[in-house]
Amino acid sequence: MLACSADHHGLCRATAIGYLFLLLFSFFISISTSCSNGNCQVLDLCSQATDCGPGLYCGNCPALGKTQPFCNRGQATIPTSVIGGLPFNKYSWLVTHNSFSIVDAPSLSGVQRLTFYNQEDTVTNQLMNGVRGLMLDMYDFDGDIWLCHSFRGQCFNFTAFQPAINTLREVEAFLSQNPTEIVTIIIEDYVHTPKGLTKLFTNAGLDKYWFPVTKMPKKGEDWPTFNEMVQANHRLLVFTSVASKEAEEGIAYQWKYILENEAGDPGVKPGSCPNRKESRPLNSKSASLFLMNYFPTYPVEDEACKEHSAPLADMIGTCYKAAGEE
Repeated sequence: MLACSADHHGLCRATAIGYLFLLLFSFFISISTSCSNGNCQVLDLCSQATDCGPGLYCGNCPALGKTQPFCNRGQATIPTSVIGGLPFNKYSWLVTHNSFSIVDAPSLSGVQRLTFYNQEDTVTNQLMNGVRGLMLDMYDFDGDIWLCHSFRGQCFNFTAFQPAINTLREVEAFLSQNPTEIVTIIIEDYVHTPKGLTKLFTNAGLDKYWFPVTKMPKKGEDWPTFNEMVQANHRLLVFTSVASKEAEEGIAYQWKYILENEAGDPGVKPGSCPNRKESRPLNSKSASLFLMNYFPTYPVEDEACKEHSAPLADMIGTCYKAAGEE
């Protein structure tokens, strides 16, 4: 499975189901009022950061009607720490939507940015906190390839964030420092420069981790095991939304390998998990990765903590059934 793509801001792509590749936040279980010194668990009341156990932080969520701080999940559980030896597609991983669209990111284009924001953490911190998939919108802009949260297939100075190589170098640093981790990048691709993406990833030092498209399952078979991919140093999966780039640049065409539910408001409607129009039906057996979107069309930071709680868990079950699983 792919994973839950979560905007730490209000958007969340969640993964769900049994034959894909992404896992998400752990869910709330119990409440207690008598704990401290790192013994507090998810939903236990807390008064300071040191009260909460590993991977948790002390925060609040007024949208859930909470009047006191409680321990929240701050780091995703890495599924290979729970069970090892499985094919890559049998795990679930956390993915962030518009991973680069970060609150308070400085404008590098020289003008005030006018766009929605989806994340609070830097890409490096996202990866350190368990994110293993990044969704990046790449455009030709200002003589380079930039990350932009834009529209009409064009990057403007007021929608631009930064040159894509800056973020890719963060990914390279993470993979270099964590030799047993795998990262997936899904590109919403508006790059028209010939071989532009190939040059970009090479210049970022990521080509040495590249999972060859020739080795990707084409008919819904299982992927290699996680351990096999690590041993081969095939620790970076890259997908593009442009079909021609698979033949031209060796970059996997997203819709050939990944099933995906609808993004935005249709993807958070209780009891419904329709496939995205570009995707094959969710019960198709021709692809073994599934990306579950779970975020509203317009991100609202204060509502994110509520969205990433019980409703997300419920939607996983809904999408599991939509995929033909029981």
